[in-house]
Amino acid sequence: MSAFMSVAARRAGAAVLAAGALVGTFAASASADPAARSHREYVEISGVQYNAPGWDNRSYRSLNSEWVDVTNTSRRAVNLDGWTLSGRDGHTYTFHHYRLGGRSTVRVHTGSGHDTYRDVYQDRRNHVWDNRSDTATLRDDRNWKVDTYSWGGDRDRYDRDRRWGNDRDRHDRRDYRDGGHGHGGRR
Repeated sequence: MSAFMSVAARRAGAAVLAAGALVGTFAASASADPAARSHREYVEISGVQYNAPGWDNRSYRSLNSEWVDVTNTSRRAVNLDGWTLSGRDGHTYTFHHYRLGGRSTVRVHTGSGHDTYRDVYQDRRNHVWDNRSDTATLRDDRNWKVDTYSWGGDRDRYDRDRRWGNDRDRHDRRDYRDGGHGHGGRR
């Protein structure tokens, strides 16, 4: 009878080990799942129109023709509540109660208007972005730098000649994954 118990105990032990290995396999595959990655990896500044067409006369049309596009490249919606978009001079726009759908873009206008799921407004009466040189910085609700978009001025060796929308200057993507040095990261 002790030989039977020994075999039964060995089988039970093997079953427990197999179950543990199975759980470990599922846990490893779940962590490799792109959906399990940080939401910051999927949200980016995808375009900037820092120089509104025509005269910068602070009209409704001129202010709202200055904008920054923020894009979610994942399939899942991302809650942007508390995220900020800021320039070098300290002007900051904070997203309030905004959820960016999967594979969607929201345009952040400088001027005033009625917020929708595609367009939000900073409600400013002056232009925010410097036409000669500036940097738009997107941060999450924990103040982690998610993405930056720079143009004009003195450029460093990490410049990328990447053009978006109506922007005719260089695009420099710097994000939290590479320490803000513009190399490595996701591209």
